[in-house]
Amino acid sequence: MTLRLKTATLAVLLALSAEVQAHHSFAMFDMAKTVTFTGTVKEVQWTNPHVWIDLTVMESGKPVTYSFEGAAIAVLKRVGWKIDSVKAGDVITLVGHPYKSGRPGGCFDHVILADGRKLGTGDALPGALRVPGVE
Repeated sequence: MTLRLKTATLAVLLALSAEVQAHHSFAMFDMAKTVTFTGTVKEVQWTNPHVWIDLTVMESGKPVTYSFEGAAIAVLKRVGWKIDSVKAGDVITLVGHPYKSGRPGGCFDHVILADGRKLGTGDALPGALRVPGVE
């Protein structure tokens, strides 16, 4: 393999790895803070690459809609989610991490349904992939 070909191959690999890293970055979320909201689901976007939940909560007597990003459909399915697990009109409690910018929303870790069931893992690895003792 010539030096020119090696250099070109390395450049392509570096470019692709930067794109993958940027896509999976949680840099926009304040992972050191946890927020909890109870409200009514306005919309669920069951789409790839990530599922979104728009949640309307009352603040100072006015409705405010927060948009929360979750994991990919495949990840959520592995931990028990179905396409209709959360739907518009449901009252849920959502636990997640806010945007660093302060805009309304963030990424969700899990939701608690009206019947008390907990559905995770919105922004974390499935439990089976966790390393014991490492958070």
